[in-house]
Amino acid sequence: MHTHIAPFAQCKPRLAVWFACLLAGLSTASLPQPVSAKPAPQRTIPARPQVAVRYAKGFAIRYSGPYKFVSIMSPFDKSVDTVRYVLVPRGTPAPKGYAASQVIDIPLRSIVAMSSMHVGLAEFLGAEDLIVGLGNLKYVSSPKVIQRIDAGKVREVGRDQTINDEQVITMQPDLLMAMGSPTARLDHYRTIRGAGVPVLINSEWVETTPLGRAEWVKLLAALLNKETLVNQKFAKVEQEYNRLAALTKPVARKPTIISGMNSKDAWYVPDGDSYMTRFFLDAGGKYPWVNRRATGSLPLNFEAVYPVALTADYWLNVGMMSVDSKQSVLAKDVRYADFKAFKTGRLYSYTKRVNSRGSNDFWESGAVNPHLVLADLIRILHPDLLPKHQLIYYQQLN
Repeated sequence: MHTHIAPFAQCKPRLAVWFACLLAGLSTASLPQPVSAKPAPQRTIPARPQVAVRYAKGFAIRYSGPYKFVSIMSPFDKSVDTVRYVLVPRGTPAPKGYAASQVIDIPLRSIVAMSSMHVGLAEFLGAEDLIVGLGNLKYVSSPKVIQRIDAGKVREVGRDQTINDEQVITMQPDLLMAMGSPTARLDHYRTIRGAGVPVLINSEWVETTPLGRAEWVKLLAALLNKETLVNQKFAKVEQEYNRLAALTKPVARKPTIISGMNSKDAWYVPDGDSYMTRFFLDAGGKYPWVNRRATGSLPLNFEAVYPVALTADYWLNVGMMSVDSKQSVLAKDVRYADFKAFKTGRLYSYTKRVNSRGSNDFWESGAVNPHLVLADLIRILHPDLLPKHQLIYYQQLN
């Protein structure tokens, strides 16, 4: 017996024990089973959320390593170079080749906003608490920002051309977002930038489409590291806007629209390549100045608009907050009574959401919710297409 076992006694202990049990008639089920080697799990690094700019023409974002590179294009002066910034995660060294004034540490912790639209951007991203300064405390619609104003957490810093440099420097916000205009130049903010406060000029209002204008919210999202949130929310806005615009494509009759009202200086109408003109067209309307290839507003005199207005089917964006009835329209100029739209009562203004402070939410939440504005316009021009829609920003003047 031993002469048969001896050769196995020199084998590996596990095999010897197993063979001995087998000879003894014992079960091997209770013995430790061999463990197969498993490959170590591969650690995958999740892709960093990014935004893709599809509609806006005024800015671009490029991602590289830990950095985000932002370019702001001047829409007013083609000879002005593009302004470039690098968004740097806090605690990470900035790449070479950028001046201190071009480096923005992210995510932002505080913002001074110089436009109502900037408040709308923050509200879209649930970032109202980051606003610590405004150009004017009066013209605010966001309930959360109003609460912060009432609590003394938001300070007034003056308008773009009369900004209180010393106050902004004392506050040391992470960013001052200025409103773009033909006279807005970065050298206007030289003192603020020199004190270590980055200044970013936002020219959303000269975008050529409503979605392009609203897409500036992606720039703020990049500054806040909220790309995932903005991609989810903006996709819904984009989808609904395009769905609504498609409703008016087969419409045979497109009513003619005039817009605005004469002031002391001029009658400013949306230019042919402006986002407001795109609103009119997507809502199924015809616009007399559509063939002009310019953005922003076109200043005309009363005599230039008058013959067009005599036969226009609709008069939209009539006046400002002080114009809230047909009688108040006539108080401005009795010649308005000659307009076809005045006679038929087809006058509408975007003043339905003006609050007790005199702030108009059309310029705030309406800027980042163009699908809601478009729904209003379709309901006005083609009520049969959206019979259940209740006007949100627009109201009829009686």
